[in-house]
Amino acid sequence: MRAPSSHLLICLLATGAFAWVGRTVSADEDIWKKLNPFLEQHCLECHDDLTTEGDLDLTALNFDLKNPAEFAAWDLIYQRVKDGEMPPKKKPRPDSGEMAAFLKTLRSPLIETDKAFLEQFGRVHGRRLTPVEYENSLHDLLGIDIPLLGFLPMEDAGHGFETVAETQQLSHFHLEKYLNAANAALTEAFDRVHRGEKSYRKTLAAKDLTFRTGGNYRGPEARNGKTITWRMNLQFTGRMPKTAVPESGWYRVTVNNFRGINRGPDDAVWGSIRSGACSSNEPILYYVGSVEAIAKPRTQSFEAWIQKGHMLEFEPNEGTDRPAPTGATGGNVSYKGRDLAKDGFAGISFDSIKMERIYPNATRDQIRKVIYPGVKFEKGKPVVESKQWTIKRLVPLFAEKAFRRPVTKEQVQPYIDLALKKWETSKSLETSLRVGYRAVLCSPRFLGFIEKPGKLDDYSLASRLSYFLWDSLPDEELLNLARSKKLSQSAILQQQVDRMLKDPKSERFIASFTDQWLNLKEIDFTTPDPRRFREFDPILQESMVAETRAFVAEMIRKNLGARNLITSDFAMLDSRLKVHYGLNEVQVKAGEGLQRVSLPETARSGLVTQGSVLKVTADGSVTSPILRGIWINERILGLETPPPPPNVPAVEPDIRGAVSIRDQLAKHSADETCASCHAKIDPAGFALENFDPIGQWRKAYGTVKDAAKVDPSGVTPDGKPFAGIHQWKSIYTGRPEMLAENFVKQLLTYATGAETRFSDEETIRKMVTSAKDSDYGFGTLLRKSIASPIFQYK
Repeated sequence: MRAPSSHLLICLLATGAFAWVGRTVSADEDIWKKLNPFLEQHCLECHDDLTTEGDLDLTALNFDLKNPAEFAAWDLIYQRVKDGEMPPKKKPRPDSGEMAAFLKTLRSPLIETDKAFLEQFGRVHGRRLTPVEYENSLHDLLGIDIPLLGFLPMEDAGHGFETVAETQQLSHFHLEKYLNAANAALTEAFDRVHRGEKSYRKTLAAKDLTFRTGGNYRGPEARNGKTITWRMNLQFTGRMPKTAVPESGWYRVTVNNFRGINRGPDDAVWGSIRSGACSSNEPILYYVGSVEAIAKPRTQSFEAWIQKGHMLEFEPNEGTDRPAPTGATGGNVSYKGRDLAKDGFAGISFDSIKMERIYPNATRDQIRKVIYPGVKFEKGKPVVESKQWTIKRLVPLFAEKAFRRPVTKEQVQPYIDLALKKWETSKSLETSLRVGYRAVLCSPRFLGFIEKPGKLDDYSLASRLSYFLWDSLPDEELLNLARSKKLSQSAILQQQVDRMLKDPKSERFIASFTDQWLNLKEIDFTTPDPRRFREFDPILQESMVAETRAFVAEMIRKNLGARNLITSDFAMLDSRLKVHYGLNEVQVKAGEGLQRVSLPETARSGLVTQGSVLKVTADGSVTSPILRGIWINERILGLETPPPPPNVPAVEPDIRGAVSIRDQLAKHSADETCASCHAKIDPAGFALENFDPIGQWRKAYGTVKDAAKVDPSGVTPDGKPFAGIHQWKSIYTGRPEMLAENFVKQLLTYATGAETRFSDEETIRKMVTSAKDSDYGFGTLLRKSIASPIFQYK
């Protein structure tokens, strides 16, 4: 009986999903009598059986809170009255005492009913591993490193968080995909053990990197023993066929002694290294890394998965750089008789590229200890007295690690039986174990979280904690503490949180959480129009995402206050971002990549005006205050936005910029059915209108000739006027409790797999209040969330 969001409730109301009869009250008659006078005086005028605004008829209302839909309706009524949205501001308002009495009367039974439900059923039902969690789990369990996401179904996160059980699906189709991923993972693990690891190491100098094969030449230039790559308006410029790899795998790519030629205003030439077939028949390129080439020669290494036969493409890739002419026709590049450096074009010179096959997750011997624990090997083969007995010993050990807790004989016997059955036909220990292990990896005990209502036992707590902070299964230290029932002790639990946040695996949490909370996973969904936004390029996009992830990580690591979401005195910048944002007064050291820098008071700051946020809330060509307003409300301020009424057309911004979006919204919001919601949605969106789809400052839309001016002014939902983004930020910087409460809700939803509930509000409020001394620090809020009953109960 989860309380649906207001989005869901309004949809239910609109479709007539409720069938309440107020004349036949089935629950507490006294409560109904206490609520009814308030409803009659302030609500029935718009919500009786004749008007039914919002398709809500209060005369047909029941008070059976055990009904999930009815609970949701009363929850929504409570929230709307508490937030001052109902009765509408144009209607006579109840005095504060009358409103407080109504809310107090309604609040108690809502909390009691919700708590009773949680005690019986728990907050999350049937959550399974997300594709990313499944991949990480197989990597950490087996020690392999091959990509597995391509085998798995795409997650359809209707809520925003892929971890939310309510939006997850598990069908025969999904199971088949998980089975395929398990097969690939086990094949890699057993092949590494039995057939060894392939090695590859190659250093390529200028003569190799500029080697001409048949067809068009689009590679770099060889000059004075150096290799120089130049920016050109030609697809696959900088491709180097000699870098093609013989096998799919992880490679360490090292660029030796590179430096920038004709560096730009950031004192660097930025280049991108990508892998791919570099052919029009197979045009997709995969990002390997960004190169920041300065005057001083430097060497840098990158680690990337490269597919068999794919080569490297390396070129300067800043959108603002002037491209050099190709010097030839027919799709060729020629450097004969030219000196592009003297002609002022940006380039990157380097000595050589070294490529080396690596296995970043585990050695062959480490993998062998996972799938053949305690088994001796001679000449690459396991030596055992009884293979059947070995199967009976090894399958339970593997299942215990995969299931993240001890297994009973009854639980593990089906997997042993499958392996023994395969032994009867194959007489192969390897084949038999693969069958048993594959079944384990497709078991609900591995794919999902088996939890009982009430307080989590130590093993379930270990899993919840590890999938929260590591996106993967618990390590041996966590399991040992669970085994001794010490993990649930508050001091030890906090010690483990500290340890896990210092572990490199916590980078997974930062990436996954920001991907879902801030929609960074949608950074590729739109491509800015290159004719209007030539400053945008792949390097800039990579820097934008890295900036936001580093900013959130810094807030947690340094326990920085929630106000930094809105305004901060620091930023995580590289030289590319500094130029893009126009922060000329900020000191960023070229060549040192992303770095923490101090900001003057007047500079753009905080998370909400970072390029990644501004890009994922635009469509590539235009911005919409509606989209950005909803995003800020739901992701940062914690304000839910109801869906639009049916049959109301969307507002499409004028891509020419001749008509401002504000003028269009003024007409749209004149409709009474739209006005109340837009008063809540639009203000934050208006405040951000000075930022274009790639996050640069603007004062007008469209071209200079016919551009409409940007008007970033507005009034917050609670009546605070602002002239632009700085005043808007000033208002919400003064509301750190609001920001902190939303952050806690986002954390707990992501961690537990369920939205926070009505009865959680008091707990969350107390957590936030107790974090005041830390200025509502993100590290404090995260630790208090883990220590809370919301986290530690099913």
